Amino acid sequence: MLVPGLIIALIFSYGPMAGLVIAFQNFIPVKGIFQSEWVGFEHFKYIYHLSETREVLRNTVFIAFMKIVGGLFTPLITALLLNEIRIKYFKRTVQTIVYMPHFLSWVIMAGILLDVLSPTSGIVNQFLSWLGFDKVFFLGNDKWFPYVLAGTDVLKEFGFGTIVYLAAITAVNPSLYEAAVLDGANRWKQTLNVTIPAIIPITILLTTLALGNVLNAGFDQVFNLYSPSVYSTGDILDTYVYRIGLAGAQYGVATAVGLFKSIISLILISLSYLAAYRFANYRIF
Repeated sequence: MLVPGLIIALIFSYGPMAGLVIAFQNFIPVKGIFQSEWVGFEHFKYIYHLSETREVLRNTVFIAFMKIVGGLFTPLITALLLNEIRIKYFKRTVQTIVYMPHFLSWVIMAGILLDVLSPTSGIVNQFLSWLGFDKVFFLGNDKWFPYVLAGTDVLKEFGFGTIVYLAAITAVNPSLYEAAVLDGANRWKQTLNVTIPAIIPITILLTTLALGNVLNAGFDQVFNLYSPSVYSTGDILDTYVYRIGLAGAQYGVATAVGLFKSIISLILISLSYLAAYRFANYRIF
């Protein structure tokens, strides 16, 4: 049963890694990777001296960090609150509602957000006007755009994390709650001393996996929402690679940026695995 998955991984994940040689070449498509001129580390030197590279890297880390923090705490708090609800139908309805956006693509979500956040007819700006505030061009203002990215990403994905945490909570031994009740613990004390310690392993797992994606700020989301007016704060490594590689035909430079990102991501996820094992005595593999 694993063979089809392994074949797909080899073809689409490991096979294309041979193309990383383009990062060290003055790649010309008609010549291919075997006849293109070898330039060594010239592309890496070029991107190092570009002011745009530092700006894009800073944007990527900032946006990804906000997404990681929001994506960890929001579903955790939501799961703890839902766990206290005793009306099953209401609880399941809320779970379904918060989980539904996870299944929508960013193309659809972007269309919804363009309408909701519109500075002229969007419901958010209409509400702000009703409260007496000035309207805000959320998707065209470079100061607001990173926070819009983080907030909408959490809105779309926190339902999935909530389901994961709820599954972990249901696995807690009921006898622990019974013992806590006998000791005089109320619901708040039970949450602090039984529920939260019991789900720490899954929290560490999700945090560890998230740290490895600190340079993945979400190409699909940014590409469908950003515009030249917010490049200064909204352009990330993935969209930068797309613009200089495919739109600008600088294949070697784009591959060099992508290779740099992959190496840093590998280091970060390796360190996060090591930290999880050393400080929490938890191993994923």
